Order: sequence, then structure tokens, then C-alpha cells
Amino acid sequence: MFGHLPATRVHTIRTGSWLARETVSNARGLRRYAAACCVIAAALSLAPATAHGARAARPQPSSSRLVPYPQLAWPLEISGSQYMPVAWSDIAGWREDDHLQAYKAFRTSCRPISAQRQAPADPKALGISLRDPCRAARALDISDDAKAKGFFEAHFLPLRISRLGEGEGFVTGYYEPVIDGSRTQTDVYTVPVYRRPSNLFVRGFKQSAGSLPNKGEVFRKIGRRKLVPYYDRAAIEDGAIAGRGLEICWLKNQTDLLFTQIQGSARVRLEDGSTLRINYDAHNGYPYTPVGRILIDRGIIPKDQMSMQKIREWMEENPDGANELRRQNRSYVFFREVQLSDKDEAVGAQGVPLTPGRSIAVDKALHVYGTPFFIEGELPIESERSKTPFRRLMVAQDTGSAIVGPARADIYLGAGAEAGRVSGRFRHTVRFVILVPKSLDPVARGHKMPLPDPRPSEKIAKLFPQVDPLKEQQKDRKNGTKPPEASAAAGAKDTVKIPEGAKNAAPAATPPAAAVGQTSTTQAAAAKAVPLPEARPNVTPSREMRRHRHYRRYRYGGP
Repeated sequence: MFGHLPATRVHTIRTGSWLARETVSNARGLRRYAAACCVIAAALSLAPATAHGARAARPQPSSSRLVPYPQLAWPLEISGSQYMPVAWSDIAGWREDDHLQAYKAFRTSCRPISAQRQAPADPKALGISLRDPCRAARALDISDDAKAKGFFEAHFLPLRISRLGEGEGFVTGYYEPVIDGSRTQTDVYTVPVYRRPSNLFVRGFKQSAGSLPNKGEVFRKIGRRKLVPYYDRAAIEDGAIAGRGLEICWLKNQTDLLFTQIQGSARVRLEDGSTLRINYDAHNGYPYTPVGRILIDRGIIPKDQMSMQKIREWMEENPDGANELRRQNRSYVFFREVQLSDKDEAVGAQGVPLTPGRSIAVDKALHVYGTPFFIEGELPIESERSKTPFRRLMVAQDTGSAIVGPARADIYLGAGAEAGRVSGRFRHTVRFVILVPKSLDPVARGHKMPLPDPRPSEKIAKLFPQVDPLKEQQKDRKNGTKPPEASAAAGAKDTVKIPEGAKNAAPAATPPAAAVGQTSTTQAAAAKAVPLPEARPNVTPSREMRRHRHYRRYRYGGP
């Protein structure tokens, strides 16, 4: 606009949206710079009456949609699962269940739920929606099965749930072992039960936490800052943490300790007749490896005969093999002593006593403690081969490292040897129905979801419709019109001269060889590739030209 001046000094003026930049080095440059500023000032004086006024007077397009979208409650979403609403009458065994027992178990879970003041740190699908049903349950004093059934139907909606792409879920069983032990080490009781070591660290948790998670990485500290993975089962059994005063009690053998660690709690009968209650506190950070699966893979125990009793029998008969098999599971569990009497049930991960036959362990990464689940299937309760109908409303109150998935549960059956025998037989597929609070009705929420704005490509597609070549060819065949390729081939064919005798003798016969050769020659000529232009020669600039370019860039500062 103002020409080019040698660059020795730069002045910049910013006024509104206008920008003037001019280089000044002499008197002439100053005069031209002042003239430029006058032009800019004159233009700015007219700007509010023209551009800005026109912008203010321009009508804004009316929009019925708020952008950004308003904060709406989205439909229920449980990761990796599929679910659909069902009617209460379509749930097999719903009417015949003992809803009063389920109501009591649910009311037990409501104590910690009602005490929550803030949303959980790890967001889940149900969130804090169980507060409303819990407040209603704690305000009622139901002692009738029909009223308990009406309570669940009034405050919950049933959704049949399973893993994505599957129709059923999977259940196992667990119990609280009752084993013999001693407070001190003796010739009979030689296997220690360790409490959580002081050098065990889990990211995101303080060492003073009441209980650490059963998944994730666990470290031990070396020096002040260095963290390394914690000892595995083999190292701990070989005495890596022995002699540090971590022993809670002593058991007879490593098999008793292994099954206690799998179940997560135990009742230890001491020599003086008293009972010591221990519960899960922490683990060493290694994933749990089922020893039963190893025995199945090795062909030692058939899959259809697998149970905890079979595993225990094989370990007792093969002590050397049991030592090697046990160390395949590098996971190791540490316990804490809990003050419970013999009449009290074990305490689950929710912090409430479990109810035999009504409490289940679920995947805590997906589900909220206190959620009711109706489980429907056939389980070997009476014997190993029996198919006893199991149709019961359960409450999620515990978790486990092997419990993974939206339709996966571990059924708590109580304490003692009989509960252990029954739970050891559970490895079956069942159907799951999750009871969701009515505030999370997925159907009602789906009606409130805003539809996306129409894409601009729809308008463009109407203005410039796309043509499908295949469909066009089909239309041409129906209308009797030959496609361009056929027309071209027919034209080439017409150029070939066929003798009259050949036409009259055999109209449908193959053309002579000369005609075939002439046709192939014509097609070859038509298909001949078009020659490409020659490549530009790669000319290396001379030394003098390079020097001249460098001098211009240095002198004028330009490209």
C-alpha cells in the first residue's frame, strides 16, 4: 500500500480492529508514515457509523435450541453391558421369593448409603440414586412379605442385564471357613497369617486406610524414594517378611491359608476354645490365578468335576505338587483382626454384615454396594448333580478380585464346612435382573435426550445429488439404452467388414481371424497409454547465482 522502505525502525499502531505497520528510516519515510496514520484515523472515524452500525443492525438468526445444550440427565449406562426393561410378571420366581428377607438385607446396606454426604469419587452408573429408596426403607418398619414385595416394585424398575453379546451371567459361591489355629507358633501350627506390612504402598491410598483395594499395583519402598513391586507368594512363603512381628496367628498348613485368602475371611478356633475373626485387609499387587483352572488345563481334574473339595483332596495327596501349584498363584492376601462374636456374620467390603443366601459379591468398578439383583437359574445345592431352582432377590454387599463383569456374582452362603461344600460346587450360568431406582428410568430419560442438529451435508446432498453408476446401468438396461461402453464396442464392431457369404451362411458364427485381428488392433490402439510429459531438468544454480540471492536477502530482509 505504501511501498517498500529499508527496515531500520519499526512502528506499530493498534486501534480497534485496525492495524498499521510501516517501516521508517528517513524524513521521507516519516512523511509517508504520518499520511498513513491520517488515513487510518479517518477510516476509524467512519467505522462506528458504517461497519459497526451495520453489525448491530444485522438480525441474529433465531434458534430454538440452547447451545451449549442444557444439563440433562442422560440415560443409564453400564460399561460393557446390555440391558432391557422387563415386567415384574415376566421374572420367573419373583412372586414366590421371600421378599422380607431381601428387604432386611437391603435395609442393612442402607445404613452407609444414607450416611453419605458427597458423591463417590469413582463415578458409577447408579451413582447416589439409591439414597431415595434407602430413605424410604429406613422410614418404614415392614414385617410382611407382601409389603416388602410392594416396596421393591414401588421404588425400583427391573432391567435384564448381561455382558455385551451374551444372554446370561455367571455365579460362583463363597463362604467363611472355620479352621483351627493358635496365637503362638508350635510344632503343629507352623504357617503364619500376616497382617499388612508397614512397607506396603498403594498409589492413591494412605497407609492408615482401613482397607486397601483388592486390585491394582502394590509397591514396597527401598530407601526414601525407590518403589519396587512387592514380594510374591513364593518369596513370602520362603520368609521374606518373617520375624517382623506381623503374625496374627498360626495355622496348620499352607492349604488352609490359601483357602482363607480365597474366601477373604475366616473364623480361627484357638486352643483355649475362643474364636479369632480375621478379615481381608490388603494384597501384594499380583493378579489372582485360580489354581482350579491350572488343574483343569493340566488334565488332572475334569472341568465338570471341579470343586474346592477336589482341589483340597488333590493337595493333601500331593504335597510336593501342591507347593508348586500354590506358587503359580503369585497373589498373596494380608488380614486384619476384627472384633466379632461367633454369632456375627462376616463383614463384606461395604462394611456391613453379610446375610447368608442374600448377599453377593459384585464387580465394584461397575456396580454400587446396596444394589438389588434378582438371580434366576438352577444350582447344585442339594448335591453335586442336582439342579435346584434358585430364584432369589440378592443385595450387592461385597466384592472380589475374580468378580469381573456386569452379570457376575459370588453368592455368600455362610460359615462352616457345609457352606463350604455347597459353595464349592457353584460354577454355573444364570440370568440377572438388576433393580434400578425409578429416578434412573432409562425409557423416561431417553425421551428427554436432545436430538442432534441437522448436518449441513443433507442440504448439500439435495442440491448436488450423487449418482450411483450401478443403478444408472440397471435403469439403462430396463429402458433399452446401451451404456457408453457397449456403444463404443458396437461402433468398433461396425468398422469391421464381414463378407456377404459369411453373413448369409452363419449369422451367429465366430468372425474370421482377420476380423478378429483387426478388432484387437483397434482396441489396442484405443487402450494405448497417453505419454507423460518429460520431467523438468534438475538444474543446479551456479555459485554466482547463490551468492546474489544471499546478498539480496541480507540487504533488504526479504525472501
